[in-house]
Amino acid sequence: MPNRPASRHRRTRNDHASETAEDYVEAIADVIDQKSQCRAADLVRHFGVSAVTVSKTVGRLRDAGLVEAEPYGPLGLTPAGRRLAAKSRRRHETVLEFLRAIGVSDATAQVDAEGIEHHVSDETLRRMRAVIKKLG
Repeated sequence: MPNRPASRHRRTRNDHASETAEDYVEAIADVIDQKSQCRAADLVRHFGVSAVTVSKTVGRLRDAGLVEAEPYGPLGLTPAGRRLAAKSRRRHETVLEFLRAIGVSDATAQVDAEGIEHHVSDETLRRMRAVIKKLG
């Protein structure tokens, strides 16, 4: 097996570490946009996970300064959480639009974008946007 630079693996590990935070803040923002408030039960349904999983994850995000949460109350995003949600949404939309532009079916593009958005570099996103613009 060829020797690969450790930085490639380090970046992938860092990307994995931030995936959950990005997914949760994006989901909270989406639910707030749709329903004007987000409750833990909305995330349970959205992600198909247990209430305990949502509770633990929301607690970590609160500790990280991304989510505002009080027991039994609605969830909110801090300014940092809103910035991360907006960035995640832009990344997702770019990847999704790129996949559609190169002919990937909508169903497949939706699924693939969920994984790719967390691992694509800013450079690659810029190139994806350029291709989208070029393809019209």
